[in-house]
Amino acid sequence: MTVKWKNPLITGTAILTLTGLVSRLIGFFYRIFLSNVFGAEGMGIYQLISPVLALSFALTVSGIQTAISKYVASETSTRDYKSSFRTLWAGFLISFGLSIACAFVIYHWSDDIAISCLMEYRTAPLLRIIAVSIPMACVHSCINGYFFGIRKTAIPAVTQLAEQICRVGSVYLIYYICHKHHMEPTISFAVVGLVIGESASMIVSVLAILSRAHRLFPYRPCLPARTKGLKNHCIAVYSHIMGQLLTLAVPLSANRLVINLLQSIEAIYIPNRLMAYGLNNADALGVYGVLTGMSLPLILFPSAITNSISVLLLPIISEADANGNRAAVRRAILASIRYCLLLGFLCTALFLLCGRFAGRILFHSDLAGSFILILSFICPFMYIASTLGSILNGLGKTAQTFCYSVASLLLRLAFVFFAIPLYGIKGYLWGMLASQILQTTLCTVSALYISRKGCDS
Repeated sequence: MTVKWKNPLITGTAILTLTGLVSRLIGFFYRIFLSNVFGAEGMGIYQLISPVLALSFALTVSGIQTAISKYVASETSTRDYKSSFRTLWAGFLISFGLSIACAFVIYHWSDDIAISCLMEYRTAPLLRIIAVSIPMACVHSCINGYFFGIRKTAIPAVTQLAEQICRVGSVYLIYYICHKHHMEPTISFAVVGLVIGESASMIVSVLAILSRAHRLFPYRPCLPARTKGLKNHCIAVYSHIMGQLLTLAVPLSANRLVINLLQSIEAIYIPNRLMAYGLNNADALGVYGVLTGMSLPLILFPSAITNSISVLLLPIISEADANGNRAAVRRAILASIRYCLLLGFLCTALFLLCGRFAGRILFHSDLAGSFILILSFICPFMYIASTLGSILNGLGKTAQTFCYSVASLLLRLAFVFFAIPLYGIKGYLWGMLASQILQTTLCTVSALYISRKGCDS
């Protein structure tokens, strides 16, 4: 039993799951606080900026983080610490440059983005605030990618907790000060809290990587060279590393960008299609806020477990595949399906029994309760798809997982554009269930085929 707990997948999953559950618990009560203070319409406006953040992350750091994680994974066996730090530094330089450019575009053209893209002018000041957080997110994401690669999950876990605690704590403090001075709080305060949380996460991650660097060696990547030859060699080394990272990161970022773009279209057009159904602007934003700001966070709460497994499965499956250990890959696939099904069915039963009660007690909303009941059926499919998607990525089947995600999103978009005007928000909920079933089926068939093929060979 002791040996099993030394397995990096088990210990890493335990750390990330515990942290994820604590973080989600804090975030869950934070959502209740926001919904009570700003109402359903305010939550709807707040949720509308999420697509911009998701697209920014996809463009600036998502692919680079995965590439860093993959290329530093060999450090655990080779002990080549200098090479790992060069990989981190090279990836950071690429990502940080992109994040500065992205932050400038969002800040400078915030009014145009708010009116033309998000179709809600009240999001413009929120966009200017979140632009500041993008370079900060880049810093800690790159560093977390390094620590995920070497399977030291404590640091990403601490940064996650620091971000959540500082974000929630700062908003509570701002609200207390406003309440004390009889000032009316606005949803902008929640976005300011997001920036404060990102800055806290960045500080923790930077201190962690500096501490590790100091502990391993007094090494700073590519110090000013004393000779022209050494300087040219340093440039050549980093150019080679950047080329390697970009070779992996560009397709991943492009895939993520396309997926997030489709998700953004979905998020932006839900209120628009609800108005086509007959709701006014305030009611449409209110329904959207109840769905995305109240019901979905509760449904997604247990996914902290599967998300932790997914993050850690990528380097482990990659290593097993590189070593030709097909039996380990097959065991991972079958175990993932089995345990995700068990977790999913338990969550579905819990939400069916308590969903309506939870909507009334936690959010003072019968609508939130009815959404929870319908969304409960997606739990088994959602958990399986996320875990098997990570396994397929670890096996190098990124093109397949991308196609499966796009197919799922296109199906959901069809429900957004054609079902919502006819059936209201329930048409979208049916689309969520149908798209999740499609993606899970595709991932399961593909993973089982690969595992069977490996065993036959």
